Amino acid sequence: MGERPVILLVTDTHRATLLGEFQRYSRDYEIVPATSGHDAEKVVADLLRKGHQLALVAVEHRLPDADSLDVFRRLRPLVPTARRITLLASEDFPDAADTLRLATLDNDLDAYLVIPRGLRDEEFHTALVETLSDWGWSVAGPVVAGVELVYDRPDANVAALRDWLERTGMPSRSHRADSPEGRAIIEAAGPDAVLPLMRAFRGQFLSDATVAKAAEAMYGGHDDIPADQVADVVIVGAGPAGLAAAVYAASEGLSTIVVESEAIGGQAGSSSMIRNYLGFPRGISGMRLAQRARTQAFRFGARFYTGRPVTDIQDGPDDEPPHHHVFVRGARICARAVVVATGVAYRTLGVPALDAYLGVGVHYGAATAVAREMKGRRVAVVGGGNSAGQAAIHLAKFAAHVSIVVRRAGLADTMSEYLIREIDATVNIDVRPRSEVVGGGGDGRLEWLDLSVAGDVERVEAGGLFLLLGADPACDWLPARVRRDEAGFVQTGRDVPRELWVDGLPPASLETAVPGIFAAGDIRAGSMKRVAAATGEGATVVALVHEHLAELRAAEFRA
Repeated sequence: MGERPVILLVTDTHRATLLGEFQRYSRDYEIVPATSGHDAEKVVADLLRKGHQLALVAVEHRLPDADSLDVFRRLRPLVPTARRITLLASEDFPDAADTLRLATLDNDLDAYLVIPRGLRDEEFHTALVETLSDWGWSVAGPVVAGVELVYDRPDANVAALRDWLERTGMPSRSHRADSPEGRAIIEAAGPDAVLPLMRAFRGQFLSDATVAKAAEAMYGGHDDIPADQVADVVIVGAGPAGLAAAVYAASEGLSTIVVESEAIGGQAGSSSMIRNYLGFPRGISGMRLAQRARTQAFRFGARFYTGRPVTDIQDGPDDEPPHHHVFVRGARICARAVVVATGVAYRTLGVPALDAYLGVGVHYGAATAVAREMKGRRVAVVGGGNSAGQAAIHLAKFAAHVSIVVRRAGLADTMSEYLIREIDATVNIDVRPRSEVVGGGGDGRLEWLDLSVAGDVERVEAGGLFLLLGADPACDWLPARVRRDEAGFVQTGRDVPRELWVDGLPPASLETAVPGIFAAGDIRAGSMKRVAAATGEGATVVALVHEHLAELRAAEFRA
């Protein structure tokens, strides 16, 4: 293999300018030039023959024998995982912009950029760096690993650990126990090591590793929280709603604690690319969005604790100022206000024959950590929502073929139009409407599925099954006095039963039936179930928390 990944730069008229701009990346990437579409095909074939990995194909839009879209269509079958950027002369922008905009929706390219006309065009380079960063995370894997995982065989726990590491954005590598790397780590850990074994963030070893152990090693244990400390707000759940609440609460001076049982980012953190989130015209992965939000909240003073689920919320003693007790396994956290933002959990498939293949072909969620292992395989994605669409598009970069299996007649009722358009334009994705998975099997790992189509069962080859089946509210742990609707979603504001209103007035819009306990995001009855809507509710709820705290202070003053 080549030591450095390749950036293929296809340019003619602006060759000198673009070669100069791309020299900035020559330390970490090999910059390989080509002068035409025909030349680019020959160069790529030669690079692949020599074992090089292509990270980016950047093509000047107007070439002697083609335009950039023609070049991308020719090269995509050869290098489906390489990112594709059109380089556009400023004078060509007015005429080409609409064509290129539509091409991004059709998945013909990832971005189009205006060629710099002077020094230090950092907007141009920001776009390139973001594109290369996305490729490095989703395709190449880390050069330097902060965490290393050793296991003897893949199973559901190992799959959960790998997925958790991917969703946290922690650079990591996985090794089989009988590999040279695996044996060296086991020897360093000592004779008492039990697999799976993790060499973690500060060099410590986690024996018999689980997601809970890894999470506490990364963010600290709940036992470190002083028992007599009363936070202004405890946020339960660190998906988009919880992270937005943490950013705004901490930035406005509230003492803020965030509790998350798994990976920060929630289900959104597993999305390979969110293209319709405000302010990110080239899209952003769920992991990156969550990582940035956590860093932002942390800088304002929010404290994060992960690895243990919340089990109950109770009122504090009557002889103390009003507050709530939030219980996790083995610890109690006190808070004047609580925001419940635990989101939803994927429904299980309910096909017992496939339970044995969890982690060895069957995965709940997008499982971006194993997408690279699907190279050359036929895979299926079950689900018709945006998460399923994003997973299918990402998997199609690696898998030979992706089938989206849905019970409905199609995707239009449940998926955003931009994703449907991108799926339609991806040649190795098909949609299997009015179908469901009813069985499957294989020798040691998943090899085939049984699909029921209008009552007839068809057996199809499948090396991977990714289940994004819709979701149920993750709030069985809430006390009964926090009222929920028939589907289990938390009721707030005017949705709270009228008999629980105080003095004939409903709770605040995002407040539950219990004063001082709020709900935001997907967990809330009537929420939109979109990332942007969840972050909006997370920001909005902080204003209501301020009002509640003001009422507590006023009542304490009157007393």
